[in-house]
This record gives sequence, structure tokens and C-alpha cells, in this order.
Amino acid sequence: QSSESRLYTFSQESKDHLRKFRLGTSRSNDPQAVICMFVSLRNATRNMIDRHTLEIKQDEEKTVYKDLQEIGDDLPDHSPRFVLLSYPLTLPSGRLSVPYVMLYYLPVTCNAELRMLYAGAKELMRNTAEVGKIIEIETADDLEEIPQKLGAA
Repeated sequence: QSSESRLYTFSQESKDHLRKFRLGTSRSNDPQAVICMFVSLRNATRNMIDRHTLEIKQDEEKTVYKDLQEIGDDLPDHSPRFVLLSYPLTLPSGRLSVPYVMLYYLPVTCNAELRMLYAGAKELMRNTAEVGKIIEIETADDLEEIPQKLGAA
């Protein structure tokens, strides 16, 4: 564990939710995705000194997206996000595959502090969410290329 990863945390509820989402999507015939982001948890006793702990969690509404366009509509213009995506597709061999990947959304316009924050948590997020592959995207338009990047026929 690097010292950086101690800045970031997942509540047990978030870990359970991520696991349930991953297991639940493996048999789905439709794309499913959730957007995760940082939320500040203030340390009430020492918030003057302590840089608050940051928790990585899904958006408050716990939205499960069914298509790439919907995800794009909800990605902020200037702030990174982690998107967990289960995307059933047919491979060139004709076999059905359901890759489970993390989209690392990093808009070019986001500030250096946010960029570093998300970069530092990328591997922790990957391991906690148990995704096989990370695909980096810079704009919502990049979502259109995801099926090809996943090897769709």
C-alpha cells in the first residue's frame, strides 16, 4: 500500500455495492455502467489540520446507465470520473463476451489538483472494482469508440 492510497477510502457499503454490481452485470445482455467520483469526508475533530479523507463512491442517485450516450450526458466538463462498465458484445469470432472495464475519464480542462487526485487513486479503484482493463477517455465523444476498443465485431 502506498502512502497515497491512505488518502482515499471506500466504505464497506461502497465495496459491497461495487462487488454486487460486478457480479450482477456478468450475466446481463445490456450494457450497464455506474459513475464513481470522490466525495470529501470531513474529519470533524481535526478538520483545521487534517486534509479531509476522500471517499470514492457512486453518485447519490446510484444511477445505472444502460447506454454510452447516457453516460456521456452525465460526465462533467471539467472533472474526472471513474466509470465502471459492463459491455456485452459479439467478438469477431462470433462468441459473446461481457468485458468489465473501467473508463478513466480525464477531461483536458480539469485542473492539476483533480488530475493528480484521480491519477493517484486509479489503481486502487481498479483493484477494488476488480476490473480487467482501464480505458482512458478525454471527452464524452470518446465513448463512441468504446465498442471497438473492447474488440466488438
